Amino acid sequence: MEPKRSHEDIQAELTAEGAPFETLEIDRDGVPVRAWKNAPPSVRAMVENSRAFGDQDFLVYDDERLTYREHFTRVAGLAKELMETYGIAKGDRVAIAMRNYPEWVIAFFAASCTGAIVVPLNAWWTARELEFGLRDSGAKVVIADQERLDLLGSVLPELEIPAMVARPTKPLPENTRDISTVASAEELPAVDLDPEDDATLFYTSGTTGTPKGALGTHRNICGNVVSQVYSGVRGMLRLGHTLAEVQAATPAPMVSLMAVPLFHATGCHTVLMGAFERGGTLVLMYKWEPGTALELMERERVTHFTGVPTMLTQMYNHPDFEDRDLSSLTVMASGGASAAPVLVERTTQLLPAAAPGNGYGLTETSSMTTSNRGIDYVIHPDSVGPPVAICEVEVVDPASREPLPIGEVGELRIKGANVVKGYWNRPDATDEVFVDGWFYSGDLARLDDEGFVYIVDRAKDMIIRGGENVYSAEVEAAIHQHPNVTDCAVIGVEHEVLGEEVGAVVQTKVGSSLTDEELRTFLADRIARFKIPTRWEILEDELPRNAAGKLLKREIKTHLDNAGETTRV
Repeated sequence: MEPKRSHEDIQAELTAEGAPFETLEIDRDGVPVRAWKNAPPSVRAMVENSRAFGDQDFLVYDDERLTYREHFTRVAGLAKELMETYGIAKGDRVAIAMRNYPEWVIAFFAASCTGAIVVPLNAWWTARELEFGLRDSGAKVVIADQERLDLLGSVLPELEIPAMVARPTKPLPENTRDISTVASAEELPAVDLDPEDDATLFYTSGTTGTPKGALGTHRNICGNVVSQVYSGVRGMLRLGHTLAEVQAATPAPMVSLMAVPLFHATGCHTVLMGAFERGGTLVLMYKWEPGTALELMERERVTHFTGVPTMLTQMYNHPDFEDRDLSSLTVMASGGASAAPVLVERTTQLLPAAAPGNGYGLTETSSMTTSNRGIDYVIHPDSVGPPVAICEVEVVDPASREPLPIGEVGELRIKGANVVKGYWNRPDATDEVFVDGWFYSGDLARLDDEGFVYIVDRAKDMIIRGGENVYSAEVEAAIHQHPNVTDCAVIGVEHEVLGEEVGAVVQTKVGSSLTDEELRTFLADRIARFKIPTRWEILEDELPRNAAGKLLKREIKTHLDNAGETTRV
């Protein structure tokens, strides 16, 4: 099947004056950028609008269910408490340090409604890292679960930061309160908010160094919910549907599985905010486990799933997959990490009623920058799609930062109202990558003549073998095509003569006896000889990833360096 209309024609129709996705031009420090005209003006406005969903289920956690009405009253009560008891005012920082509990969602919206800057801390962090986040952000209060409270036990008194705790299991220390004792309220406390007011401080994953806090606005996070809907409508029009047909259709109730962490941009900006804006139900997972995910999908009739590619692979390989009724699924999307093209083929084969999708974005771009959905993803499985209408993208020479011709590989830069203000208290780091309205992503990419973006590699992950560039993402995609491979990471290993040689750590399916020689033969007609790894480690254990699902390549490289020659574990 071929698309019926071009992206250019569709974008012109959807963004025209009076159209549902009309755009406007705003000024960002003297640089004009595009924004969604009809986006919610603030997170607080979204909370007010959510009252219309009344007794519909919003949050599901184990056997607990919370309606939109109940959620609103708890958010209003906590917002009032933060302002009146803890003195939280517009611009103060409120940190959240917990796993995917309903209280995380309530805390996020309550703090946002006070005008505070919400600081979601990585729940996988150590005590030292959590302390860094609190100190760096200057948080005035922290809302935590018991495990994170225990880690911070000796830190909070020194920092003089009061805490509220969700689901305590121990006697509470001084200056700490059980969040369940906060009274509900029927109205939000009065606060004036503007789209350009500061809203969030998400810390980058820190896989290559000290985490940096990306300072986002209400326009940033609220615009992402419009980008998501735009992407879906664009996909329908590509199939030949008219805008009138799409608007007249009555969509099935949206039920999303929250399998990724809420403290990550994908979890918060895309999954949480996307469901909240549309009155959807959000099914929370405390932690990822593929069998549990399949059980919840069947039980709750989940319609939308967004996870990192590894999650999809683990579900498809799970022994319960064929026994679960997954007929409710309409969207199976991946993001947060590179997806091998073979993954879209498996999705369409195993779940033909679920539209496959992926996208590209970063913490610094408030999640979605490009999107590849439905028929586009099937035709271009190695692409992350074209940009959404408020985003401009260019591929530039990494050294001169001058635009490159179509098809050439260079650094991807992004401009639009989705780009955050910069890094919190890091002017040097901000000036390095936020230049004249453009955000320099550090990702190597190319564009085709239709505007589709192809992420080739992270600039730091490119391997230079004897003067030849080897893009680890390309080699990983080729290795993933082997039916006995579950996961893999390709990294550069030091070599006396070549400078670097190509190394690979491969996770195989349980019980597989796959060898490096078999993999070399398999790759021989798929990629050039110089790209085929010469150093291998083959194992059944999962590869280390951070909470965002990204491979921890520094850790993997150290492991491979220490492993010596080809090994099987």
